[in-house]
This record gives sequence, structure tokens and C-alpha cells, in this order.
Amino acid sequence: MEIIERLTWLAERATITLIVAFILLMLIRLIVDSMDLNPFGTTHRMVRRMSDPFVIPVRSLLRQFHADPKYAPILVIVAVILMGLLAFNLIATLSRTAMGITYALQIGSMAALLGFIFHGLISIYILMIFVRIILTMAMVSYMNRTMRFLVDATEPLLGPLRKKIPPVGVGKMGARWDISPLVAFVLLWLLQAAISATLLRGLRF
Repeated sequence: MEIIERLTWLAERATITLIVAFILLMLIRLIVDSMDLNPFGTTHRMVRRMSDPFVIPVRSLLRQFHADPKYAPILVIVAVILMGLLAFNLIATLSRTAMGITYALQIGSMAALLGFIFHGLISIYILMIFVRIILTMAMVSYMNRTMRFLVDATEPLLGPLRKKIPPVGVGKMGARWDISPLVAFVLLWLLQAAISATLLRGLRF
């Protein structure tokens, strides 16, 4: 248990460090852009080289929505904080699952072992659906490796639900919303509750 807690602490510290580093980079990018420095200067070129891989795709997204692309670094900061939150959720899920499996092995309970494994896998699957929603809203193409993996992994559940549940909208000209992910969340949460009430019933660790 102590090793798992230590690894969890290290993963959380590393995540915080990355978030802070990205935020500082984007703030420096904003300052450099606002100062209108020589684009061929060493400082400007170094900052752009480090930040362009993140800023340029967001600028393209803002242009599609007819928004000012100069706010791209701010949007990157928001995205980094959100992804950091998802990373913390993933770390916590993996930590709880690992500790649960360790506890189940210690007490020699096959039911608890299966319960912790299934409960952890479902939590990860829920997180994958959530990330897919975010990337879809950001108009990330299926050609992107991460997006392709998420679609291939979650479509076996979302696809059949989408066929059974029609999109909802307001009026004939209103936007149509696919609510199959919401239904999937409810079903997965109910499944987790069932696992907790059966395979993990009465366990405290």
C-alpha cells in the first residue's frame, strides 16, 4: 500500500509540474506577443518554437468560430487545466484500483479482486468517454491517434445507444444534441453501484 501511495504522490506532483510549466509558457507567449518583439529575435523564436505546437491548432479552431485567434494561449491554459483535472481523476482511479486489488489479494477474496478490477475498468471507460466528448467539441479529427483510439474503444457502447436514442433539439431549426454519452454514463454508474453492492459489499480498506 505504501508503495502505491508513494507512486500516486509522485504522479500527482509530476502532473502539477507539467500544468504549471504549460501555464507559464502560455503566459510568456502572451507577453511576447503583446510586446510586439522582433519576430526574428532569439527570445521570440524560442518561445514560438516551444508554444506553436499547442497554439496553432487552437488558433485554427478559433478562426472556425470567427473568434480572435490572439486569445489562443488563454484557451490553451483552460484546456491544460481541464486535462490536468482529468489526469488527476485517472491517477486517483488507478491508485484506488491498485490498492483495492492489493487488499483483495491480502484477504484472499476472489469476489473482491474481480470487483475492484471491474470497478476500476469502468471508471477508466467513463473517463475515456468524457475525453472523447471534449475532443469532439474541440473538433479533433478522427485522423488524430488519440481520437481514433477513443472512438474505437467507446463506439461499441455509444453506437448502439445512438441508434436507439434519437438526438434531442429545440424546434425544427434548433441544434440537435447526441445524448447517448449521458445515457452511457448513467448505465456505467449503475453498473458500478451494482458491483459495489455485490462483489465489494461490506469491504473497508
